[in-house]
Amino acid sequence: MSRTLPVTKNDYIDVVFEDLTHDGAGVAKVDGYPLFVANGLPGEKAKVKVIKTGKSYGVGRLIELYEKSPYRVEIPENEIHKYGGCQLEHISYEGQLQYKENQVRQVLTRIGKLEDVVVHPILGMDHPLHYRNKAQVPVGEKDGKLIAGFFKPRSHDIVDTDESLIQLPEVNEAVQAVKEICSELGIPAYHEESHKGVLRHIMARYGKQTGELMVVIITRTGDIPHKNKLVEEIVAKLPKVKSIVHNVNSKQTNVILGEKTTILWGSEVIYDYIGDVKFAISALSFYQVNPVQTKVLYDKALEYANLNGEESVIDAYCGIGTISLFLAQKAKKVFGVEVVPEAIEDARRNAKLNGMTNLEFAVGEAETVITKWYKEGNSADVLVVDPPRKGCDEALLQTIIEMKPEKVVYVSCNPATLARDLRILEDGGYKTLEVQPVDMFPHTTHVECVSQIVLKEAADPK
Repeated sequence: MSRTLPVTKNDYIDVVFEDLTHDGAGVAKVDGYPLFVANGLPGEKAKVKVIKTGKSYGVGRLIELYEKSPYRVEIPENEIHKYGGCQLEHISYEGQLQYKENQVRQVLTRIGKLEDVVVHPILGMDHPLHYRNKAQVPVGEKDGKLIAGFFKPRSHDIVDTDESLIQLPEVNEAVQAVKEICSELGIPAYHEESHKGVLRHIMARYGKQTGELMVVIITRTGDIPHKNKLVEEIVAKLPKVKSIVHNVNSKQTNVILGEKTTILWGSEVIYDYIGDVKFAISALSFYQVNPVQTKVLYDKALEYANLNGEESVIDAYCGIGTISLFLAQKAKKVFGVEVVPEAIEDARRNAKLNGMTNLEFAVGEAETVITKWYKEGNSADVLVVDPPRKGCDEALLQTIIEMKPEKVVYVSCNPATLARDLRILEDGGYKTLEVQPVDMFPHTTHVECVSQIVLKEAADPK
């Protein structure tokens, strides 16, 4: 017998918001039936219109607020604030931190059934605006001029903007300068529908500690009209620029970067530091976009690893070696694994750049390579994982359980998959001692965590 829903589409109802979803929408319940409403905050009373109903939940639109949350922040009614990617901008920073910390606690309990794990207060930023060191901005045309900004949700309509609240000022400045120069030179934008035109995206990367700027011009075509003049103007207008790169993406795809990259001017890389560790960053390198909070995150990972200089450490999902290099400062030997060959090339280059010789890097899937090492008799005292949002592969978790490293440090960008994987490790003989949330992306719904995990026999000595 099908359940009769307590609301129907186009109903107007009064609600009280109880919680937030993982993407920042308010949650109200009507006779136990969840209604998700964008822009609603816990504790607020409101009138909403039901715009969609499903078996397990409905979606509403906020019509009127009767009582506002003390954490609500009024934001300007313009497209930058409406579509600029800051889903939590209408919440005070104190409220954002509370929401993210609560989210971590809830999923650990609900998904991981981890009732007794210590969850520390989230580590936020002193200055939570203008923190991103990288932008990749789509380009279009309007009234004969180039526009560049961001897409409206669920569309490819570009909102033209000369700023972003979360990009570093140097990044905003670089994107706008390149847009203006390309517009003045008459370089046409790429058109998705016809697959014609030239300029697809403008990318800027900035080394916050070094002050070095990279500009990447992404085009459909192998040639850029007025290429020499373009380079000359960029160098004149942006004195911090150290590298101008051309990337060609000739495919009909939503993927931003193509396979062919050439250096138009300057260096192939720019440099930046996280703590005392130096990194070379190319156009294609993965590098954390918030270096200030990355150091906070990695310092905590290093603290949880608690190295004394005698340990063998495996860093799964090592990327360009950011965590590996941090660990190598204190470990006897670090082995990094990453599936992307170019990232491993970057990792080796970064180890050499820092004069570190106690690292080895291997290309391959973490679950395959580490399982192979274990079967060959190679183990580790400490194992660090920093997987993508989908979490660790189950085969890797089973290898960890069999290998029995004394300590596991889990760096996560998704609390839900973290909770799932911690449950598997707990059932396999490990104990989660503590979890430290870190706010890497203020004004968005994302939250990172570092977890300290040890063998139960070590945690509970007889």
